[in-house]
Amino acid sequence: MIYPPAEREPVVDVLFGRAVPDPYRWLEDGDDPRTRDWLAAQDGLWREHAATLPGRDGWHARVAALTGAGTAGTPMWRGGRRFLLRRTAEQEHAVLHVAGLGEDERALVDPGALDPAGLVTLDHWQPDAEGRSLAFQLSRSGDEHSHLYVADVTTGEVLDGPIDRCRYSPVAWLPDGKSFFYVRGRRVCLHRLGTPADDDVVVRAEERSYGLGISADGRWLTISAARPGGNDLWLADLAASPPERPALRPVQEGTDAVTVAGVGPDGRLYLLTTRDAPRGRLCVADPARPSPEDWSELVGPDPEAVIGDFTVAEGAGGPVLLVGWTRHATGEISVHDPATGGRLGLVPLPGLGSVGRMSTRPEGGPEVWFTYTDGLTPVGVHRYDARTGRTTLWEAAPGAVEVPSVASHRLVCVSADGTPVRMLVLARPGSGPRPTVLYGYGGFGRPLAPSYSSYVLPWVEAGGVFAFVQARGGGEEGADWHRAGMLGAKQNTFDDVVAAAEHLVAEGWTTPERLGVCGESNGGLLAGAVLTQRPDLFAAVVCSAPLLDMVRYERWGLGPAWRGEYGSADDPEQLGWLLGYSPYHRVVAGTDYPATLLTTFGGDTRVDPLHARKMCAALQWATSGDGPVVLRHEDGVGHGARSASRSVDLAADMLAFLARHTGLTRGSGA
Repeated sequence: MIYPPAEREPVVDVLFGRAVPDPYRWLEDGDDPRTRDWLAAQDGLWREHAATLPGRDGWHARVAALTGAGTAGTPMWRGGRRFLLRRTAEQEHAVLHVAGLGEDERALVDPGALDPAGLVTLDHWQPDAEGRSLAFQLSRSGDEHSHLYVADVTTGEVLDGPIDRCRYSPVAWLPDGKSFFYVRGRRVCLHRLGTPADDDVVVRAEERSYGLGISADGRWLTISAARPGGNDLWLADLAASPPERPALRPVQEGTDAVTVAGVGPDGRLYLLTTRDAPRGRLCVADPARPSPEDWSELVGPDPEAVIGDFTVAEGAGGPVLLVGWTRHATGEISVHDPATGGRLGLVPLPGLGSVGRMSTRPEGGPEVWFTYTDGLTPVGVHRYDARTGRTTLWEAAPGAVEVPSVASHRLVCVSADGTPVRMLVLARPGSGPRPTVLYGYGGFGRPLAPSYSSYVLPWVEAGGVFAFVQARGGGEEGADWHRAGMLGAKQNTFDDVVAAAEHLVAEGWTTPERLGVCGESNGGLLAGAVLTQRPDLFAAVVCSAPLLDMVRYERWGLGPAWRGEYGSADDPEQLGWLLGYSPYHRVVAGTDYPATLLTTFGGDTRVDPLHARKMCAALQWATSGDGPVVLRHEDGVGHGARSASRSVDLAADMLAFLARHTGLTRGSGA
């Protein structure tokens, strides 16, 4: 393959005595005419290669069919009204619906109606306590800048907004339904409907990522602020101080624990915390004395499960406490005595899959709603009745799809330092080495949980194997598992993926000639790292929206917020960590690199496409092998939500590329 020319310039930074070459720095500037010309040439190269991928139309058709399952979201109840998201097979985006007592359900916010081109996304929404007004946030072309509006729920009329710089802001409504706390430009503000946003009172102004919460009665406000390894947390009694100047009392400060708090209907302060419990525990306290020394443990840690959610419902004999867990990435809900924390049983679930956050009516009652999904089950909503102890399907995914018969296998491999690492493998019955995709994330304490995927199932249906590795850095085994794959320990994440790949080969699932690795965002960093550290182990690599230049990642997008995860090149020790694995800096001329597809998105404000541009140029210059290195760039979308058809196009292209370079065949009409 003949690659577009990319000049290697003699750019070298000397950082703390280290010479750090950066020959493709000119590709950082997306507006430079040279970069535009180079990107246009890369686009032509990708299109030429994509046209040669066998069965590409068949992959697209099957991904589209399975995407037709649509989605159903957990209902939120406010003032007798039910709010929920749903996407049917015919819709590009999920639509927010509302229904009141005795009312037919109707669409309240429909991104497709706002923009038939599919470029508008609904980022976040929150009704007030009485269900009269709705705060909602919209972005365009994937930029995730989130402009906030307020609408009258009855008429749909927009009452306020837009307020800019609200990127996925939480919203905490006050009981009057005319004012709310929110986050604008990393500042916690109080907004009153009908007043200019620039006049909003600033409650906290540190440059941090904030979370907000308010009790059902509107009395207790919680504010959390992220810090490396944990968060600071404050509580204010709005009955004793005005909302313009809430008297915030520290709940925890200066600790590496993560704590989420809220005052329940019984007046107790509930605290879900990793303090003194890496897998988490649930504590209670008097809101008047919220400091850690006054906490009482209600539900202690489980040695094999991570706590993540809780709620209270009315059981047959009185209130019961429900606690959500992930046990080796599989969802579980336990039932407890709310007074003693004693375990009473388990909520029946449809299978071994992922359980979403629980939802109840603010006024109380026996019903609890949650989503459930697994590798073969599209996301649906289930309802648990705490009085009868029964779980029933409340709303299935709206589209009917036929899924293939697939078996799941739970494997354990051993990483370089002897740590056991778990894998979930999906495959059809059969034996012998098969084309395999290894997928990982391994970052930010985020667990890789089982879920329905119109990207995974077509691969397995066609006879391939799809494996998910629960690498360190993720949240599958709690806070310690996260810490073991961040900062100076980040190499553990990549060692875990390599160990998983070697295990799949050793156990006869695949061979290096039939093995691909895939990751997105932080997972794209993972894929780029193993690509450069073990190019001999893989036949194909897909890096989607990846971080790859770890020396300069802090300069763009959300990079500054990730120093607590990766470290900073401004610190000499941390620079050493970053250079140790930074994929862009580990590209070596004359190496036989696997076939590599890098995907980028023009509206991405989290991970700038420059990472993939620089890496693409470096790999094209360096590789000595026959495997192509190509870049798929897409304008009009960003890092997160996108239209269903765009998601189908991307997934089909990635599958077709992986199939071509690992040897998986599929009929073009399949």
